[in-house]
Amino acid sequence: MVGIKINKTLRNVIIAIVAIIIIFAISSLIPSKDFSEKYEGFDLSSTVKTITATQTYSEYQNKYKRAGYPSASVAVDVLNYDESTSNGIHVESDYYGKAVVVTEDDSCVTWNVDVPQEGFYNISMEYIAIPSRNVNMERTLYINGEIPFSGADILSFYRLWKDGGPVKYDNQGNSIRPTQTEFFQYQTILYKSDLGYEVEPYRFYFNKGINTIALKATNEPMAISGLSLVPVQRYDTYEQYVAKQKTKPENYTGTGVSIKIQGEDSIARSDPSLFARYDRSSATTEPYSVKNTILNYTGGDSWKAPGQWIEWEADIPEDGWYTISIKGRQLYQRGYVACRSLYIDGEIPVEEVKSIGFDYSSDWKMVTPGKSKSEPYKFYLSKGKHTIRLEATLGDIGNVINELQDSISRLNLIYRTILVLTGKTPDPYRDYQIEKVYPAEVEAMMTESRRLYQMIDKFVAVTGEKSDKIAPAETLAIQLELFYKHPDRITKAFGTFKDNITSLGSSLLSMTETKLDVDYLLIQSANDRIKPVKGGFFKNAKHEILSFVTSFFVDSASLGNVYDKDSDHLIEVWIVVGRDQSQILKNMVDDDFSPKTGINVNVKNIVVDSLLNAVVAGNGPDVVVTTYQTHPVDYALRNANVNLRRFEDCDEVLKNFYESAYIPYEYNGGLYALPEQQSFNLLFYRKDILDELEIEVPQTWEDLIEILPTLQGKNLDVGIPFPQIVLPDMTTFYSMVYQNGGEVYNKNGTKTIIDSEEGIKAFKYYTGLFNDYGLPTYFDFVSRFRVGEMPLGIANYTTYNTLTVSAPEIRGLWDFTYIPGTKRVDADGNEYIDRSTIAGTQCCMMIKKGLDLSDVTFSDHSNVSYDTIFAGNVSDELKPNVDEKTMKTILKNESRMHDAWEFMKWWTSVDTQVRFGREQEALLGSSARYPTANFEALKQLSWSSSQIKILEESLKETVGVPEVPGSYYTPRHVVNAARKIVNEQEDCRETLIDYTRKINEELNRKRQEFNLPIEE
Repeated sequence: MVGIKINKTLRNVIIAIVAIIIIFAISSLIPSKDFSEKYEGFDLSSTVKTITATQTYSEYQNKYKRAGYPSASVAVDVLNYDESTSNGIHVESDYYGKAVVVTEDDSCVTWNVDVPQEGFYNISMEYIAIPSRNVNMERTLYINGEIPFSGADILSFYRLWKDGGPVKYDNQGNSIRPTQTEFFQYQTILYKSDLGYEVEPYRFYFNKGINTIALKATNEPMAISGLSLVPVQRYDTYEQYVAKQKTKPENYTGTGVSIKIQGEDSIARSDPSLFARYDRSSATTEPYSVKNTILNYTGGDSWKAPGQWIEWEADIPEDGWYTISIKGRQLYQRGYVACRSLYIDGEIPVEEVKSIGFDYSSDWKMVTPGKSKSEPYKFYLSKGKHTIRLEATLGDIGNVINELQDSISRLNLIYRTILVLTGKTPDPYRDYQIEKVYPAEVEAMMTESRRLYQMIDKFVAVTGEKSDKIAPAETLAIQLELFYKHPDRITKAFGTFKDNITSLGSSLLSMTETKLDVDYLLIQSANDRIKPVKGGFFKNAKHEILSFVTSFFVDSASLGNVYDKDSDHLIEVWIVVGRDQSQILKNMVDDDFSPKTGINVNVKNIVVDSLLNAVVAGNGPDVVVTTYQTHPVDYALRNANVNLRRFEDCDEVLKNFYESAYIPYEYNGGLYALPEQQSFNLLFYRKDILDELEIEVPQTWEDLIEILPTLQGKNLDVGIPFPQIVLPDMTTFYSMVYQNGGEVYNKNGTKTIIDSEEGIKAFKYYTGLFNDYGLPTYFDFVSRFRVGEMPLGIANYTTYNTLTVSAPEIRGLWDFTYIPGTKRVDADGNEYIDRSTIAGTQCCMMIKKGLDLSDVTFSDHSNVSYDTIFAGNVSDELKPNVDEKTMKTILKNESRMHDAWEFMKWWTSVDTQVRFGREQEALLGSSARYPTANFEALKQLSWSSSQIKILEESLKETVGVPEVPGSYYTPRHVVNAARKIVNEQEDCRETLIDYTRKINEELNRKRQEFNLPIEE
């Protein structure tokens, strides 16, 4: 009976499994329903007008849709520019062999062009980069005094990069990635969208007769050697290409030529982030290793932006017809196609390879451009060297993305329009009669719904499936359709409407990322069979087993060269950030610091929580990198780190920083860390919304209060950081204290003076912003800034990185500037604006390991110099209070400390910080732009000249809040005081005085714990 029951159960399970398989099989065979009935037959041209200074590219094209396409080029004499309207430029007759006009940063150059025939042209330009900050050049284009469309305001021009030398190997057999080096040669390009939403080069309309072309430099200098209006680019079809060749592929009899070009062996690239990478996840990656870090592919996360390209060189042994195959892998986005344009010798040979698609796959696939797998395209290559370039492109999906971005802009405008009436939290019991107040907006909702349905169908037509990337568009389309049919539901789901717009914007961002890995390129004789890439079961199983076994023997925490602990001149450095940053640091150490100094470094990537335990156990590092600003003084109180003022060149090193950067590391006359990173607040603002409301960016807090009625009258908010439960932020309040002439602690750091008259005045003003003027205390600034309901807000300047990456739909519509200041009068009676802003920092510090010379007493202490003693210049009169053996141990420890000091000086130097910042951004993207504390290094990172000016001036105004024994109590109770005022409406003065007393009680208790003097 038991056997029968088991058999019945097994039978039922098998039947259920088979049924599920059949259901999925049938559903996969049935084509998904499209939405054509939702939009076909409707006019989708009507729209709400977005508030922008310029028209969109599609509007620009429609404006001149009847214009022709001239077939003749129009050359521009670049050296003959209009001097009356040009500035910041000069001519060089021989710059890398050509005459050029050099356009400096913030320059503008204008040319007069006589166009014989009106119509659309592409603009071709030949240029060469000029050594500068190693970021892409950017220009704004004006035609006849106007920016023709949005997109022409930011034209980006790439620099050229290559490996700075051959691949080297550390003593563990791991590859050391070469430094990326810029090289200079002329490039000819057609002006096109730097976002890639428009796949084709821009088409510009020119009138017949005299036209003007002006280029305004917004970032980086460059030299221009040629400029032309050329016929709109069109590519040959494959059949036309074959017909133009002197021989035909069917007449070619050659075989046996197979040229494999490894992806990591590229000769040039458009971005320093497109360097060689390593992969251990696949059994078929070439070259292969599960034990060592071997550079074996290129591309990856960094090869995602349209326009980025990688170029290889192939030496063809004989004239003939060849196929070109790419072993690629797109494992980043399901339901998406990564596209690449194929260039041979700088040109796209046929229309069909303008966009080569790579479907999602978890492993490598051989992709050969062709009509089908059995009919690849064949290209005629002459004997000799040729270049093969792959350029990231969005392909057909670019048009969908462009339409989605326009739709998001219109939906945001609809949202803000209705927001004026309802506010962000509408009354659910009130009938706002939105269909009567805003009939055009309700009608526009239905139009946008139909557009979104159409975009969904276009997306599915390109990708072959309805993936999660386009799902937010469908959700929004359904919601908008519901709003049109039932306008009374708009207010009930108003918050969800905003969230859906934000969700679509986030999905749009992921669609613009066209990531791809390339293992190698394969050029074969056209008559040879192209073999697919297959790992096979046994090969993959072997790979997985080897990977598992190897994981027990390879120390993943150690990076690069690993040296024996008994080696001379060896220090250990721990870094507490991500592994990518750790690897960058180790590479820099191995190819720069160690060769220059002879000091070897073991680098380990650890979590910060393990640092204290290791130091207490005596197993800590010599130097810890990128740790919190509270650590140096905490460790100094316990004699656990080294006073850096013991080194004679300490003051010289500090000249790289403003005082605010290292004030938190000072204690009792000593300095216990060097600053690495320094950040501060800036005011972010939406230019489009402020222009619409005719509001100026506030310069002072009084200016801010004056514009609040206008903003709040439109139900718009201003974001001022308030101490939330998670990560409370009191930087704005502290800034107000210093702007009013107050301070947080007294000069000796023995007590807080936050209850001074200046502090109380600032506290009243700060809490009044929330109590008296109704500013929100809890908000998601980035999300609300994107949709426009919070057009002004104070945030850390690194928020720029987040907005740049996460909000492409508002690119060019926002900026940042100085935080509002307080008007004060100087000693001479002159009025000025005090913009003091609180700085937050991260640092590197040296851990104390055993006795050193600071622990030794000498008979004549007045003549003691640590550096002199360490050098061996100790006179007989200076008798130490330790025996000879202990003294040898101390001197050995001193040698380690001097090596560690050399590392810290190198790490915080200008060149090192610039290189680390650039390589981090190259590897992780613009969202990881490095906020270095070294003010000279900051000027050389990827900021525009106008942004650098604001950052530099704000950095000068930064104030460092000292760390004192027990200082952790200060922000805790200041936060409590602020919350009490806002939540319970208590008296500001009495509340702050009460909490100040509690803070000082804790500061006194902490000073007693460490036997420090107390001030009454």
